[in-house]
Amino acid sequence: MTISYDKLWHMLIDRHMSKTDLIRKSNITTNAMARLGKNQDVRVEVLAKICIALQCNFDDIMEIIPKNTGKEQ
Repeated sequence: MTISYDKLWHMLIDRHMSKTDLIRKSNITTNAMARLGKNQDVRVEVLAKICIALQCNFDDIMEIIPKNTGKEQ
């Protein structure tokens, strides 16, 4: 399974916000932002802070992509 935060980046563009703006508004660390930028796991607390700051839900900022089963169709 892979996590994608592409929805978050699109939301920031739509709201004319930079990553630095989000860091300040949500009070998350630059390390957490770096992990988000690499589609790595972050604590639920980080995601919750972002959702509170942006007034949205988890599914508005992230997507879970199932791992390929390797089966050919």
